[in-house]
Amino acid sequence: MGSPTDIDLLRELEPVAEANVNRHLSIAAEWMPHEYVPWSQGRDFDTTPWAPEQSVLSEAAQMAFEVNLLTEDNLPSYHREIAVAFGRDGAWGTWVGRWTAEEGRHAMAMRDYLLVTRAVDPVTLERDRMLQMQRGYDSGAKTALEAMTYVSFQELATRVSHRNTGRVTGEPFAEKLLSRVAADENLHMIFYRNLVAAALELAPERLLPIIRDELMKFEMPGTGIRDFGRKARYIAQSGIYDLRIHHDDVVAPILRHWKLFSLEGLSGEAAKAQADIGVFMNGLDALATRQAEKKAAAAARRAAREARQPTPVAAG
Repeated sequence: MGSPTDIDLLRELEPVAEANVNRHLSIAAEWMPHEYVPWSQGRDFDTTPWAPEQSVLSEAAQMAFEVNLLTEDNLPSYHREIAVAFGRDGAWGTWVGRWTAEEGRHAMAMRDYLLVTRAVDPVTLERDRMLQMQRGYDSGAKTALEAMTYVSFQELATRVSHRNTGRVTGEPFAEKLLSRVAADENLHMIFYRNLVAAALELAPERLLPIIRDELMKFEMPGTGIRDFGRKARYIAQSGIYDLRIHHDDVVAPILRHWKLFSLEGLSGEAAKAQADIGVFMNGLDALATRQAEKKAAAAARRAAREARQPTPVAAG
């Protein structure tokens, strides 16, 4: 659970955790995964084998949907991580159980949708699930303070990724389902974000270096997915989740909520961490701009090539 200082801080945060668990339970909507799947579209795979042309999703939407689902699939590993970090007693234990139960619905509904609608190759999807879950996920033995900081960013990134994937599908059932999943992820983010905000008030000197470190080394838990690098690049090129989105829609809003750059009276490593975060954000903004410029240039080149293609002449 970390150093004695961390343990003392967690004890002080217990009432905050309890209040936020109660808040979450009072507003979290009950929903049924089976109600988000168009079951009437289903067919037996033994009589009608899967074929690529059966999918109504674009290649980008398929890829993002698969990456999001395979990331959700590692829930057993995530449960272990937060149970070890937060413990199973009191409000912390209540949250661990509730969060796990809510997260379990996501992969269930998403996989059912993909299989019923034949949106992706079911054999490849299952083989990738087996590989992903056998690899598991290891956060590197994060302390509770590190874990709640990391997950604040990760939950919001997941929410944005689901939301944007739903939008690019152009398919009503998919968009409705992923909007529902994104709503869950947003509430999860708020729980962790509020805890970090409270911890910052109690011990800014302790939290600022943690925020800096978790922000600078941040990566999504799905990096173990087969061919993740190529898929992530394609998803970024498609505008589902890129550096601009990461900066504008994920990191910057959370830092604003924490009023991180307004904190005063800091010294030593905390003051340095605050400055480091400012430098990092400027660098991330610059990288996002360069990535957008490269995407625009590539799109212009594609358009120019297409314009040079001869127009087919209809047979007379």
